[in-house]
Amino acid sequence: MSAMDQGENQIGLTLGPVLFNWSADRLRKFYEGIANSSAFDRVHVGEVVCGKRMPFNDPVWPDVIAMLEDAGKEVVISALALPSTVRERKTVSALCEDDHMVEINDVTALSQRGGKPFVVGPFVNVYNEGTVRLMASRGARTVCVPVELPLASLATMAKSCPDIEFEVFAFGRLPLALSSRCYHARLHGLHKDSCRFICDRDPDGLNVDTLDGQPFLAANGIQTLSHGVQAFCPTVEEAERAGIRRLRLSPHTVDMVAAGDVYRSLLDGRIEPAEALNRLRGLDLPGELVDGYQRGLAGCEVAGTA
Repeated sequence: MSAMDQGENQIGLTLGPVLFNWSADRLRKFYEGIANSSAFDRVHVGEVVCGKRMPFNDPVWPDVIAMLEDAGKEVVISALALPSTVRERKTVSALCEDDHMVEINDVTALSQRGGKPFVVGPFVNVYNEGTVRLMASRGARTVCVPVELPLASLATMAKSCPDIEFEVFAFGRLPLALSSRCYHARLHGLHKDSCRFICDRDPDGLNVDTLDGQPFLAANGIQTLSHGVQAFCPTVEEAERAGIRRLRLSPHTVDMVAAGDVYRSLLDGRIEPAEALNRLRGLDLPGELVDGYQRGLAGCEVAGTA
C-alpha cells in the first residue's frame, strides 16, 4: 500500500533494509516483530551492503516476505549498492526481473529492471529535477533522496516532479559511503576475501573515533556510516511543505517497533517534534541524535538544537 493509497494527506512510514550483518535467526525474529505490531506500511528486505553475506541471509527472505505480506505490509526487495563480482551482478539482474517492487541502489540496474516500477534508494545520486525525471521515465515511483540533501533542495525537486513519491531518511546511522575495501577485515588483520564475517560482532556498526578520542564515524564492513543517529522529526506541515510523502527508518538493535510508533504519532499530529525526540532518546541508541543535513548544516549537528 503506497502513501497515495493510505489517504491523500497521510505520510507513509518505511522500514529500510537491514544494513548490518545480522544472523538468520536474528532477522527472522526481528521481522516477526515488525509484521505483528509495527506502524510501518512498507518494509524493505534484502542485502544492500555486502554480497558475501547473501548466502547466509538469502534463505530467510521468502518466509519473511510471506509473513510481512500476510500482515498487510508492502514489501520492497532492496538490491546491492555496490555489486562488484560477476555473481553479484547476476544476482542484481535476477532480482530486477522479480514482480515485487525493487529498490535500485546502483544505476547499472536500471536497464535490467526493464521499465517495471521501482524505488530509487539513497545510494543513488539524485540531486536535481532532471535526474528525478530520468528515473521516473525508467519506472521510478519513489525516490529516497541522498541523506545529505537539505529540505530546500528537496522542496524544489518535489514541486517540479509532483508525480514522484519523495522519501527522506529520517532515523538511523546515516549511510555515507561504500568502498571496495573492508574496514572490519583490515582492523582485525584479515583480507576482505577471508574476512571471517567479523562484522557480525558489531550489529549497529563499529564506532570510529578521531585520534584525540572524539566520536566520528561508524564502520560496517565496506560501509562508512555516521556515528550519530539521524533523527529527522518534522511537523506534518513542514513535511508537506517540503513535498515529503514518506519517512524511512533504518533498522538497528533498538526497539524499532517503538521507534515506528513514535514517528507514526508524529506524522499523525498526536505529538510534537520535541516529544518525539525525547522518546527516541529513551531508546538504547548507538550514538547521539543528529539532524543537521535537512537544515543545510553539518550532518553531525545535534537534533533539536535549531
